[in-house]
Amino acid sequence: DDDDGKQHFADDGDGKQNTERGLRRPSRLFYLALLYTVFWALVFYHHFSTSSQQSGKAAVAAPTVLQLKPSAFFSQSRFFRLDPCAGRYVYMYDLPPRFNVDLVRQCGRVPISSHVCKDVSHDGFGPPIPGGGEGGSLPERGAYDTDQFMLSIIFHARMRRYECLTADPAAADVVYIPFYAGLDAAMHLGNKDLAVRDALSRDLMDWLARRPEWRAMGGRDHFLVSGRGTWDFLRSPDSTGWGNTLMTYDLAIRNATFLNTEASARHGNDFAVPFPSHFHPSSDAEITGWQDRMRRLDRAWLWCFAGWPRPRGNGMGPERAELIEQCRNSSRCSLLGKLNHYVPGHAMQLLESAQFCMQPRGDGYTRKSTFDSILSGCIPVFFHPVSAYLQYTWHLPRDYRSYSVFIPHRDVVDRNVSIEEVLRKIPPEKVARMRERVIQLIPTVMYRHPAAKGVTFKDAFDVALDRVVDRVAKRRRAAAEGREYVDSVDGADSWKYDLLEDGQTKVGPHEFDQYL
Repeated sequence: DDDDGKQHFADDGDGKQNTERGLRRPSRLFYLALLYTVFWALVFYHHFSTSSQQSGKAAVAAPTVLQLKPSAFFSQSRFFRLDPCAGRYVYMYDLPPRFNVDLVRQCGRVPISSHVCKDVSHDGFGPPIPGGGEGGSLPERGAYDTDQFMLSIIFHARMRRYECLTADPAAADVVYIPFYAGLDAAMHLGNKDLAVRDALSRDLMDWLARRPEWRAMGGRDHFLVSGRGTWDFLRSPDSTGWGNTLMTYDLAIRNATFLNTEASARHGNDFAVPFPSHFHPSSDAEITGWQDRMRRLDRAWLWCFAGWPRPRGNGMGPERAELIEQCRNSSRCSLLGKLNHYVPGHAMQLLESAQFCMQPRGDGYTRKSTFDSILSGCIPVFFHPVSAYLQYTWHLPRDYRSYSVFIPHRDVVDRNVSIEEVLRKIPPEKVARMRERVIQLIPTVMYRHPAAKGVTFKDAFDVALDRVVDRVAKRRRAAAEGREYVDSVDGADSWKYDLLEDGQTKVGPHEFDQYL
């Protein structure tokens, strides 16, 4: 362009090159080709150089194959597809063996049970149950004699094969602490020497405090699966009562998220996840096949109870005594009491033969039988809201009436109610809807086999991990804004938030107030 804005071309009108303006400039196509070549040279160079470095680090950091989080700007996932692990990468500590592997090796030290060494086998699933067990009440494949306290081992086995593990702590969205807290607690719960009872928990806290990953957010992005109820870890350091001080020894540990089989309704850092049941499927087909089988079952009994009496002076003793007495006096109830040797097939046979399964309180408010019942397609009946409704808010529907029946325990203890009459008054079409809702819940309350591939359903592990990731993400956003994230589960009335109806924003009087 000249100053007057006119354009002049390098052609003299006869199609000949005008040499007065010098040599002909390279075309735009040439520059594009050059950029294209440089771009792909950088891509391949960065890919092969970082892959070799990271693979070497990964081999040292973890014993299993890890899918590392891409940290390069020129990563294939960023340019050509969405990263399926974006926002859910997990860094798993390689803890010293005394915190997990050694506890499994020392299983014989657990004084309260002679079967723990059997229970820890097969990644915490326990011995396989061949042929569907007693009466064929369990699947022919994927059935195990699983103990209720093995969840920390089961969770660790799944996490070792988790598709979004990263060997780079800086790339992680959450950090997992594979400490078998429940197994440690079981070895020492009855020990009068408090220093011995608390020793490993304190060692863990001291170990974490030295880690840069812990110091980065003060533990707010960490989580731990205990495998037992919260009450086993809440002893005050200056108390001589039950349990150890894992959740109270240091204020910093309260920043971490604890996944327990029973949580407190008033703590903000512990969340209840389902007890492990006896079916651990390896495919979608095994799940859908089992659900269809539960739909087709002929349920001969209206209601049933699998359990045995407790001392009447105990908190749940009178409740169980009245429940058992009503069942024995009914022609429509079946009862399975204490056996010399517990056989999972016997209990599952009973649960599969009834429409409603009684779930009174156990050693705590909750019971493993609740999830055996759901696995059996049997509608659970609860007598205290803390047995399920205020516990498993991640895994069970907010509308507890859609899948269960609630009968106040005081009405049972005072003999003001007939359990059978309450159940008989429920219309058959509603019973059918409730049972279908229970059957739909089966995948989300079980723990699939860790080696399963190609499954599309989310199991209890997936549901819990999703919620942990979501919780940590909120805490990160709050920290970036210079504030502390506070869960809705924190505070005296925190349990009510998960029970608000659609559209409700204010917490007011609730039917469960009398229980808390």
